[in-house]
Amino acid sequence: MESVQSIVNTLSGIVWGVPFLILLVGTGVWLSLLLRFVQIRKLKHAYHVVRGKFDNPDDAGDISHFQALSAALSATIGIGNIAGVATAIHYGGPGALFWMWITAFFGMASKGVECFLAHHYRVIHEDGSASGGPMYYITRGLGSNFKWLGIVFAFLAMVASLGSANMVQSNTVAQRFSTDLNIPSWVTGVVLAALVGLVIVGGIRRIGSVASRLVPAMTGIYVLGGGAVLLLNLGEVPAALGTIFGHAFSPPGATGGFLGSTFLFTLTWGMKRGLFSNEAGQGSAPIAHAAAKTKFSVREGAVAMLGPLIDTIIVCSITGLVIVVTGAWKTALDAEGKLLNGADLTAEAFRRGLAPIFAHGDAIVTIAVPLFAFSTAIAWSYYGDRCVEFLFGEKGIIPYRLVFTVCTFIGATQTLELVWGMADVANGLMAAPNLIGLIGLSFFAKRQWDGYFAKNGDWWKV
Repeated sequence: MESVQSIVNTLSGIVWGVPFLILLVGTGVWLSLLLRFVQIRKLKHAYHVVRGKFDNPDDAGDISHFQALSAALSATIGIGNIAGVATAIHYGGPGALFWMWITAFFGMASKGVECFLAHHYRVIHEDGSASGGPMYYITRGLGSNFKWLGIVFAFLAMVASLGSANMVQSNTVAQRFSTDLNIPSWVTGVVLAALVGLVIVGGIRRIGSVASRLVPAMTGIYVLGGGAVLLLNLGEVPAALGTIFGHAFSPPGATGGFLGSTFLFTLTWGMKRGLFSNEAGQGSAPIAHAAAKTKFSVREGAVAMLGPLIDTIIVCSITGLVIVVTGAWKTALDAEGKLLNGADLTAEAFRRGLAPIFAHGDAIVTIAVPLFAFSTAIAWSYYGDRCVEFLFGEKGIIPYRLVFTVCTFIGATQTLELVWGMADVANGLMAAPNLIGLIGLSFFAKRQWDGYFAKNGDWWKV
């Protein structure tokens, strides 16, 4: 197992090198400049669309704007918001949170464009269902000469759906239940796999219905708990923000178990956990947004921009600030005297932060983990089966769903470091072909967005 871990770590280091970081953030910066920071100018319009102002049930597609956003958020608001932020701070220091914010801000433009393209180039089947995503807009938008790139994306996304979006989720749930409730990991794996299987058999309509109810509730509970910690420690918040900004550019030297000793190390951990959290530029969320009922693809792109804002700039910030204001990131130790990592670190931070009013504050994390993990897994199962359909046709969907369910169980029984390492490799690899597609179609996207808003009024009116 150590040799496998070593191989995975090496691959992760190669994939997450400087060239990929430049491609990831550079694409977001390029699209932000090209669309004149659309993530700021069109937020009001995005709000109006998602609240149903423009909904037409007769439009082609499977789900409403709100359900599409909920399905995408159910995939992104997951373990990355709880364990991912903690892992980034554990290895990269508090400054990693700043780089998560950077990926989210510029990622809002990337998310908007990729989801617009997915909706614009989607395929409507005879039964009225929709299929879309990077594999379609790469092939149909860039042309048949790039079909190989669409195939590469679909294959890598299928693999990522089994690993980063599934096994990581069940692994973290199993870790929490084992620590808090002494439930064997294999029991957690069996139960979670059964629940996931029951939902994903119904496809995007059932997933969208479940997500539209689950996501607002689970996010509200977590944000309220984290907000309570920050209110109880309000005097520490300014210092925590100062630590985050200061360490973003000048991380301290390695002391004890803390490994964030270089600027590049901090930046890398922040960016790869940022991508894992909000998936901007990764190409996954467009698959859900492609199913939205609307004639105007720009509207769905505008809705999609809300994803990184809610997921990273709000929810991840809650987690990161709770960890920093309570000091858990540098003082919370496990039974072996090592600094805590992952969901265990977040749980300890909540316990400390809520101690004055609630003796079991870590219960919020214990409750949130299975809800976040479950929602992510069911949404990503849809991403995977759309990729399988693109690669193998409808005949491959049922076998894929069976494999996905089995992987839910397998993930619960593996080590945290191995599962997260595999997730990082898969996330980086699948993002690369999507980012190439976004750059290649960026001027087309600009013409469509400018044309839509020219016909539908200025930003302050819509």
